[in-house]
Amino acid sequence: MTAEHPLEGLSPDDMQRLVHVAEQAVESAVLHGATMHPDVADYPRSLAEPGAAFVTLRRHGRLRGCIGTLVAADPLVVAVADKARAAALADPRFDPVGPAELDDLEVSVSVLSAPRPLVVGDFDGLVVALQPGIDGVVVEAGHHRATFLPSVWEELSQPLQFLDALWRKAGLLPRSWPHGIAISRYGAQHAPVEGHERLSDR
Repeated sequence: MTAEHPLEGLSPDDMQRLVHVAEQAVESAVLHGATMHPDVADYPRSLAEPGAAFVTLRRHGRLRGCIGTLVAADPLVVAVADKARAAALADPRFDPVGPAELDDLEVSVSVLSAPRPLVVGDFDGLVVALQPGIDGVVVEAGHHRATFLPSVWEELSQPLQFLDALWRKAGLLPRSWPHGIAISRYGAQHAPVEGHERLSDR
């Protein structure tokens, strides 16, 4: 695994270890107000090298927190622990997760490849260029910026649905194409792959 291609070399066991780290970090943050600091020496090289990741929390099927980074700056296992704590306590869209919620909390981890520019001439061209179910997308236009993980395709399966919601998240006018707009896409490896694992299922 390299910083440029963080998906290479990640096995299902690697991904499950990351989910376990995220679960531990959430519990430590919610129950004890503590920040988990994984020792990279305890993990395989694939998890100790720089990586970009998002941690998503759901409760009863509804989003409860999602925080991540597109930049592979920290060791992957450290990034996952940090973003798990932030998803539980510091997502500005939600109140902090409380102890009573832990039994129903579902934790998933997405490890991202480096975003690559997607050069298209207009909104319609972007609709055609997207790979549903595969692409994560970043839109940047002035001070407007937003991203959707590939997992969002599970809820917004049509390109127009996906992009309309992404534009709303970025605060852009529907289907607009501002001067200087930049689009990037990335891939992600996701765990759990099927369904979601609850903290209480461990």
